[in-house]
Amino acid sequence: MPAPLATTAVANAEMLIRKPVDQVFEAFVDPRMTTNFWFTRSSGRLESGKHVTWDWEMYNLSLDVIVRVIEPHKRIVIEWSSKGSAPTTVEWRFIPRADDTYVSVTNTGFIGDPYSLVDQVRNATEGLALLLAGAKAFLEHNLRLNLIRDRHPDGLGKRITAAST
Repeated sequence: MPAPLATTAVANAEMLIRKPVDQVFEAFVDPRMTTNFWFTRSSGRLESGKHVTWDWEMYNLSLDVIVRVIEPHKRIVIEWSSKGSAPTTVEWRFIPRADDTYVSVTNTGFIGDPYSLVDQVRNATEGLALLLAGAKAFLEHNLRLNLIRDRHPDGLGKRITAAST
C-alpha cells in the first residue's frame, strides 16, 4: 500500500463580523465566549505556547490544541488533533475594517490518499464556515444558533474528526 500523500490542500472560510477587532479576537481566545458558538468546553484560554483541550460533549469528542502563535487582534495559529489522527494547523487572521472585522480561517496539513484529502478538506471547510456563521450570529445579535451541535444531530452524518468540527 502506498504511503499517504502530504499535500498543500487547504480548507478556508471567511466572514465579515460587524464588531470591532478586539471583540472578535477575544471571542476566539476566551472559551467563555467561544463555547457560545463552537466547542462546549475548554481547559483554558488561548495563549502562545499553551496546550489546551477542546471538547464537543455532544459528540464525545476532545481535541488536543497547541497554541503556536497569538498576535493580539491580528492572528491565532494552533495545531490540533484528535486521538489517532495526524495534527493539522489552523490559522485565523483578523482584519479590521472601520468598525467591523473580516475573519479568515484556514486549516492545512491534511494527509491521506486523494479521496481522503477531498473528504477532509470538504468537511473542514463546512465546519469552518459554520464556526464563522455561529460567531457572527453570537457577536452581532447575541444569538446561539447551535450550528455545530446541529450539524450531526444524534450522531448522524459522518464520523466526527478534528477536521470536521
